[in-house]
Amino acid sequence: MGETGIKAKHLLSISDLSADDIHSLISAAIDSKDGGWLSLLQHKTLALLFEKPSLRTRGSFEAAMRQLGGQVFYISPSEVGLGSRESVPDVARVLSRYVDVIAARTFSHQTVQTLAAYSGVPIINALSDLEHPCQALADLLTIYEKKGELKGLTLAFIGDGNNVANSLLLAAALMGINFRIASPSGYEIQDSVLKQAQKYSKKSGTEIMCLKEPRLAVFGADIVYTDVWTSMGQEAESEKRRKAFAGYCVDKKLLALAKKDAIFMHDLPAHRGEEVTEEVIDGPQSFVFDQAENRMHAVKALLAMMLSGSNSPLSGYEK
Repeated sequence: MGETGIKAKHLLSISDLSADDIHSLISAAIDSKDGGWLSLLQHKTLALLFEKPSLRTRGSFEAAMRQLGGQVFYISPSEVGLGSRESVPDVARVLSRYVDVIAARTFSHQTVQTLAAYSGVPIINALSDLEHPCQALADLLTIYEKKGELKGLTLAFIGDGNNVANSLLLAAALMGINFRIASPSGYEIQDSVLKQAQKYSKKSGTEIMCLKEPRLAVFGADIVYTDVWTSMGQEAESEKRRKAFAGYCVDKKLLALAKKDAIFMHDLPAHRGEEVTEEVIDGPQSFVFDQAENRMHAVKALLAMMLSGSNSPLSGYEK
């Protein structure tokens, strides 16, 4: 990787990026919206190594790589059997001899860490049980587009302290966004992530609040964000979680406690009527589909910068 590009070889956590990296990625993603189809990565190949299915993750990576002129192929869970049919280190050793970058969507964060340890090419965490860094990049891009800034804003996250919340908390602390999360007992942000975010917040001068009451979190917020109460792989807990999260639905009354110009965000898929009502997700303050589109633009910028070694590979590039 060139000296001007992202310094991290792998993207396993949003914290593998610096604030400057994230600013550069947002700028490059905005450029990508005017860039159209390019030949920048015409000699590069991306492998999608998935243990979990996905609409946005697979679609955004495939569209991004193809729009940059590169090649992409998808490897389904049954084709590999990570850790069962073949060991994770062996998969990394073999696959990294075929391609230039691997995006892995796994159940366990340990899997992406092991892939990175044995791979000869960059590994991108396309979702694990600990983090979802590409989603956080798309979220920051969306917030910047709608608000014109990041630093000094307040984001309220209502719901489970899950992988999406983890990456969003770390990203907010890095970029100077105040972060409030309201979760029921037993579903809070894990301590290791919280401590890491608190270190970043001291440097960026932001406030982190972990609360139980959704109304306290939302009051005066610039962004209201929620996610499903039951993620993929947690289906056996769905009834237990529905009971635990009763009262954590983002409805019109709760959203009204935020600033008048607050935006609503959700990483999708949404369980309408559980974590969010129809009138909120389909309402004028909701930008969830812009957010979904931005997954592609954020990934496009990430792939371009990781594989080209340039901080602004999509600006003024000849088609």
